[in-house]
Amino acid sequence: MRRLRLKADGRIVELRDGQEFPVSSMPPVDATPPAVRELRRRARLTQIEFASRLGVPVETIRNWEQGKRMPRGPARALLALIARAPESVFATLATAASQG
Repeated sequence: MRRLRLKADGRIVELRDGQEFPVSSMPPVDATPPAVRELRRRARLTQIEFASRLGVPVETIRNWEQGKRMPRGPARALLALIARAPESVFATLATAASQG
């Protein structure tokens, strides 16, 4: 079984013998922050639904969409993954939420 880690900058690395190795099958993540409103609209979710799925307050989504704040670290990485494979990410988040 491969052990993968999601880095804060959106990269995915494989862990082997305590070292990190880039996973080459994923294209590099853009350096620009994801357009949160566009991601949410493509997923056909309200701000409340999107916040609930991400596990953040709706105010956070509003602040990101209005440009008052920018997603950082793990949130930025998660949004980058949502941009690539929203169905897979939301399914994984739903499974994790039901187990926790």
